[in-house]
Amino acid sequence: MASVLIFASAVIIFCIIADKLSDKIGVPCLLLFMLVGMLFGSDGLFKIPFDNFSFTENICTVCLIFIMFYGGFGVKLSAARPVFIRSGLLSSLGVVITALLICAFCRIGLKWSFAESFLLGAVVSSTDAASVFSVLKSKNLNLKYNTASLLEIESGSNDPIAYMLTAVGIMLLSGGGLSTVWLLIIKQILFGAVFGFAVAYGAVFALKRLTLESEGMEMVFLTAVSAASYALSSYWGGNGFLSVYICGIIIGNSDIKNKKPLVNYFDGITGLSQIVIFFLLGFLCSPHMLPKVFFTAVLIFLFMFFIARPAAVFAVLLPFKAKLNQCLLVSFAGLRGAASIVFAIMVIAGGAKTENDIFNIVFLIAIISVALQGSLLPFVTKKLDMVAADGDVRKTFNDYVERSWLNLINIAVTLKHKWAGKLVKDIDMPTDFLILSVRRNGEVIYPRGDTKLEVGDSLIVSVPAYNDTTDVSLKEIKINKRHKWKNKTVSEISLPKNSLVAAIKRGDEFIIPNGESQILENDILILCE
Repeated sequence: MASVLIFASAVIIFCIIADKLSDKIGVPCLLLFMLVGMLFGSDGLFKIPFDNFSFTENICTVCLIFIMFYGGFGVKLSAARPVFIRSGLLSSLGVVITALLICAFCRIGLKWSFAESFLLGAVVSSTDAASVFSVLKSKNLNLKYNTASLLEIESGSNDPIAYMLTAVGIMLLSGGGLSTVWLLIIKQILFGAVFGFAVAYGAVFALKRLTLESEGMEMVFLTAVSAASYALSSYWGGNGFLSVYICGIIIGNSDIKNKKPLVNYFDGITGLSQIVIFFLLGFLCSPHMLPKVFFTAVLIFLFMFFIARPAAVFAVLLPFKAKLNQCLLVSFAGLRGAASIVFAIMVIAGGAKTENDIFNIVFLIAIISVALQGSLLPFVTKKLDMVAADGDVRKTFNDYVERSWLNLINIAVTLKHKWAGKLVKDIDMPTDFLILSVRRNGEVIYPRGDTKLEVGDSLIVSVPAYNDTTDVSLKEIKINKRHKWKNKTVSEISLPKNSLVAAIKRGDEFIIPNGESQILENDILILCE
């Protein structure tokens, strides 16, 4: 057990370090996670043998549940509404067009069987939301014409469609008839949608009416909800990923309590899930087998990149009179990633017999796509003049918290305070500061210019909000009776380099210090670093 924990800890630490390095070396972090997995694998530095497709499928499916749920949870319907139809068509009709074109290329160009050609087209037909938005968010690239929302909805919702096509492909490979295929499609869509809506509305109803013991229990509750929406749908033959995605959208756009902690929680869970998926995919891969399928994978990628994806995008967007640069960017942003490889693993784990090495072909396609398209996406976005300089891509997500232009602070008027005994109109206040209310003896007073401030008043003052765009941070230091700064003045203490005492909190009073301000026991010093 100890060795397993050491291994898991080392992997996560390696991947987090790789994440930090990704911006510096210009390589998408998800690709680095995969390379870390290959480093630990049978052909890597540590040479750990691993070929358990069933185990990998189960773990990756659990991770995809949380990724899909959070993908839906983060969809901001108010921002997505203008592009909802277009993105919906891209994630459905666009996926089908892409799959059928790739199927035709494999059948005619590579001489594969129809069932195997259809299966490969289905597996690589969806774009990867995690790959696309890890790039957009890390570079804070907002896009013109609501393209960020368009890509978000498309890449987040096309996995269920690709999963359904993959299930059809597996059935065709096993000799299933047309009537069986249609029954599968109906069950996938019907039960996926029914359980997605039912579980979501049940969860929202419960969250609004139940008082849980702690905020942490809400996170546990929604973890169970996301798992239940997938499991119930899958149990009845429905599309579990469609169910999870619908469930996430409904809950994420509902008025529930403590949404910000929930966002932080699922953001962390999703980040860990991405690490686990991409590491396991790299860990499962045998690099010595990749040269055998390299030429085939490159041909399929080039066809997909230059023909299949653009054809699907232009077929969907041109009827909506989309601009050429938008169509080109949406085509370029169709990265293939974890979902495609996980679907390929499902094919192998399900016992499907194929003449071609589906897993390694899809693995190579995903690596090439993430490495090439992911690395060049910021450059291509700027070259196509698609950057919205006055926007913020985070606003298209539910995890974005809109900043107010104002912050509120509390000021206590003490005996020595320079405002004590003065009229509001006579106070020398900084620009843009405004006294909103005065609490005096339990009564709230809304001040005018002739309102006199008295000792004991508690003021609510509005100040301009600070937009955190620098590396400035604040740290609190409590002065106890043994602290070396006790009873010294600010000018007498030895502060760390590049730091400043920004304020002294003494009881309910905030003091803006100067060099002669004395530091007393029980003071809290707020240092700016």
